[in-house]
Amino acid sequence: MKKLKGFSILAISMLNAIAAQSQDSTKVEKLEEVVITDSRFELKRENSGKTVIKISREEIENNQGRTIAQLINTKSGFEINGTRSVAGQNLGYFVRGGNNRQVLVLIDGIQVNDPSLPNNEFDLRLLDVNTIESIEIVKGASSTLYGNSAATAVINITTKKASKKPISGSFLTVVGTNQSQDTDDYRAEQFTNNVSINGTVDKLNYVASFGNQYAEGLSAAASANPEPDPFSRYNVNLKLGYEFSENFNITAYGSIDNFKTDIDGFPAPTFAFADTNDEFISKQKRVGIAPKFNYKNGSIQVNAAFTDIERETISAFGAVNEAESFVFDAFNKYTFNTNFYTIVGLNFGDYKSEFASEESFTNTDPYANVVYVSDFGLTLNAGGRLNNHSEYGSQFVYNLNPSYKIDVNEGYAKVFGSYATSFIAPNLSQLFGFFGPNPDLEAEENRTIEGGLEYNTKNGFRINAVYFNRDEENTIVFGQNGFENAAADATVQGVEVETEVNLIEDLSISANYTFTELKVGTRIRLPKHRANANLGYDFSKSTYASLGVQYVGEREDTDFTTFTNVDLDAYTLLNLYVSHKIINNKLKLFATVDNLLNEDYAEIIGYTTLGRNVSLGFNLKL
Repeated sequence: MKKLKGFSILAISMLNAIAAQSQDSTKVEKLEEVVITDSRFELKRENSGKTVIKISREEIENNQGRTIAQLINTKSGFEINGTRSVAGQNLGYFVRGGNNRQVLVLIDGIQVNDPSLPNNEFDLRLLDVNTIESIEIVKGASSTLYGNSAATAVINITTKKASKKPISGSFLTVVGTNQSQDTDDYRAEQFTNNVSINGTVDKLNYVASFGNQYAEGLSAAASANPEPDPFSRYNVNLKLGYEFSENFNITAYGSIDNFKTDIDGFPAPTFAFADTNDEFISKQKRVGIAPKFNYKNGSIQVNAAFTDIERETISAFGAVNEAESFVFDAFNKYTFNTNFYTIVGLNFGDYKSEFASEESFTNTDPYANVVYVSDFGLTLNAGGRLNNHSEYGSQFVYNLNPSYKIDVNEGYAKVFGSYATSFIAPNLSQLFGFFGPNPDLEAEENRTIEGGLEYNTKNGFRINAVYFNRDEENTIVFGQNGFENAAADATVQGVEVETEVNLIEDLSISANYTFTELKVGTRIRLPKHRANANLGYDFSKSTYASLGVQYVGEREDTDFTTFTNVDLDAYTLLNLYVSHKIINNKLKLFATVDNLLNEDYAEIIGYTTLGRNVSLGFNLKL
């Protein structure tokens, strides 16, 4: 590890000494935005009945040095708890008053999750953001197209694509501090590296990458004499594609994502949260294949993936988890004309996990969806899915999503709404796991109603607002005796507002606000008010800077030492990013300063939060 630190610091020092600079005069043309995840078709944003969030490659590169969870956490409707703590902190996906089990993650179009985890979620700590091309997020129930767990959001992650050149390369390294609010020594204690090669040779394209992250110096527990809890992660990815003809191509991929982190726990006899020498290890190996056949007016595609999972918690309450998942999604997309789009598919999932004995379940779900785009502004997106669960039988879910737009001042105004249902079966860990299992759990059912407005102009201004109302039946909670269904339904309502302003050349402004109100039921760590804003400016074709602001309102947390609820204060964080390109824009130097004002705040009771931290890095592209 010392060699790795030395290499990173030496590389930055050498690159900072380069004097020759030049600018690339190539202009980048911004095309009309296209969204995919809400319908699986490439539709113009104006024809979408959802408020789809797109995180482009450009936005990812303007946030280098930050994690994927931190990036998503700046978007409306999201509160990813744990992103402001130690690198190894568990992440809680609180979207529209929901929890991890209600958020579905896709990687290159295929569902990824961990059937041995209590909430069956995919752990975003496993991913290297430097391997990602773009992210598309659809909030609200999307179970018709994506099945179990897609109740509050779908996060569709697309990995990097191959260059058209025979060989291209990229090398990135970041060195940063990792300290709390009461530390100001600014030692280099966090290191990130990524190297990748990609290209296209005749009909073959390839992408290969290796990345690692290491962080030390910060303790999870906010104790009087904190003991560092280091975090270490590495990623290996390989993706190969072959174009047999204009109509048929196939993609195969494999990945290894591992991390290890020290954690703090609840030692006997007091069982109060404190510094301990506990560890958590997570390993995932994934392979997949995706053949696609195009024919006149349509295509047939198969996405299939197998994931092998190993997790181990080393503590007084330790456990070893081994799990496997096989997911198969075959679908036919057919376009009758420029107005009528259809998709019919079959989604199969086989999930296994080892507890006292091996437990498993399967899903076999046929589904269909139709999109009608009229010539007079009306778009209708509707579909249904029959969930066939090996333990919970059949459950039909559906969605109806109309929208209507009119042309206004070289742009459009749009009104939209949706009614959608979701079905979430208990996970294997909740039924048979090591901690509080309950084989008599009932499946959770969700209903979501949305209505909103959007105004978008071609000269660089967009604003949209959406109201949502979500009802949960049979909510699965962890009670005094383990997992159980809540006695009462939970109802959440809220408003999300987003805006983007690019009226002045080289200046971009974006902001969002989320109001979330729990009408019935209880939730911890869920702020009622939340806001984000970002101001970005291109000083030249080579130099860019941005200032981000994040506000998190008051919320309630549980002190598990006394099992009493405690109110946490609101807080505001400022984050700065600066980059400069040299050597014909092939080399980018960048710096970040997070929590610029060194705000002292609490994210989770008893846990350390990040103070002012600085990182320096470079990205070389060949």
